[in-house]
Amino acid sequence: MINHKKSYLESSVSKEPEKVNEEQRKLQVTGGSTFIISLPKNWATKNNLKRGSAMIVREEENGSLSIAPSSFPKQEKQDEAFIRTSLNDNPDAIMRTAISAYLSGYNVLHIRAQGQKVLSSKLRNHLKSFARNYLVGTEIVIDTPTELTLQVLLNYPELTVQNALSRMGIIASSMHKEAITALKKLDYPSAKAVIETDREVNRFSLYIVRLLKLAVSNQRIVKEIGLTSQKDCLGYRLIAKAVERTADHATKMAENTLLLKDSVNEQLLEIISELSGLAISMFESSMESLFKHDFNLAESVIEKLNLVHKVEKEAVLCSQTAKVEEIVNLRLLIESVRRTAEYASDISEVVLNLNVESVLS
Repeated sequence: MINHKKSYLESSVSKEPEKVNEEQRKLQVTGGSTFIISLPKNWATKNNLKRGSAMIVREEENGSLSIAPSSFPKQEKQDEAFIRTSLNDNPDAIMRTAISAYLSGYNVLHIRAQGQKVLSSKLRNHLKSFARNYLVGTEIVIDTPTELTLQVLLNYPELTVQNALSRMGIIASSMHKEAITALKKLDYPSAKAVIETDREVNRFSLYIVRLLKLAVSNQRIVKEIGLTSQKDCLGYRLIAKAVERTADHATKMAENTLLLKDSVNEQLLEIISELSGLAISMFESSMESLFKHDFNLAESVIEKLNLVHKVEKEAVLCSQTAKVEEIVNLRLLIESVRRTAEYASDISEVVLNLNVESVLS
């Protein structure tokens, strides 16, 4: 058994990788200064190329050249997605399928009832509400008893990844500050407004994921969505998630404020305000370091995290003087403020990774 396993591993390691579809061609010189290279005949025939056909030649980031016919279509999801439903289907399950199609890059989503049946009013209203509130650039173009069609009309240059991230950051920061104000005044309406604003961040997050998934599968649209390289997609995905979670914690702060019955004592409010000011300053600086490609600013954000933990401990100790039934909510609120600072540190770490070449000699 041991020898058999060893020989299997050795054969697996020594297995040669499959060869890609490529061939070597020699560079020719004509006219003494013009370099030329012949194209594979089968490829030219398949793409209906003739003498005089216009070609696009583009230098890629790694120094290679990409050659394509001028009429070559962009390889992005232009297909229409068809989602079949029945009266017994869970509206949330249908919604998740529609979200997956949206994130995968489909531009037209058809939700149709199977057979001659109609879509339930509950499902139609559920999907229409979700599309309006969460899918950026999506409009309802067909709304009949048997079909609901959503179409993405927004072009990439109109709202790039950076622009969407900037809006997410501004909203998340505003939510955090408003949640702290609601806590200080025990203002329930303001706390509820913070909770309602969270969906604005979520809709931009979904839009960014859609753009990044398209960019990963098609390098030709990388610059159209505001990025310089496909390798940056993972970093921006992590940052978008961190910003979304920052907004989620602002929502949790507001929710915990709604559960408080009495105003928080002045000493604890002062410490929470100090912790909040430090956390939101770190968050805003981390976003600034991203857009300015500032390695040193990102590093300075990370270095403040120890101070955050110190102030958090002070807040936790001070919260012990509150009423027993209020302590849990206050502790959770303090934790959310601290998590805001930690997400700022996470964003800054990604910024370091994206800009490390700027400090290397």
